[in-house]
Amino acid sequence: MDKTALVLVIIGAINWGLIGIFGFDAVAALFGGQASVLSRIIYTVVGLSGLWAITILFKNITSMRKNA
Repeated sequence: MDKTALVLVIIGAINWGLIGIFGFDAVAALFGGQASVLSRIIYTVVGLSGLWAITILFKNITSMRKNA
């Protein structure tokens, strides 16, 4: 689950980079615009993956404290 979430977060970050630099939303371009159901599902899954990635951050901090 962690690797899947990280891959989706990376995809989301690349998409935001494209929006910021070029004004191009790859998800919207590939899946029928920002308002399409499929695009909204992808945005939601990427957002949930970002929330899951927060737990990965704290797992790493906890494991470092145990090893110290």
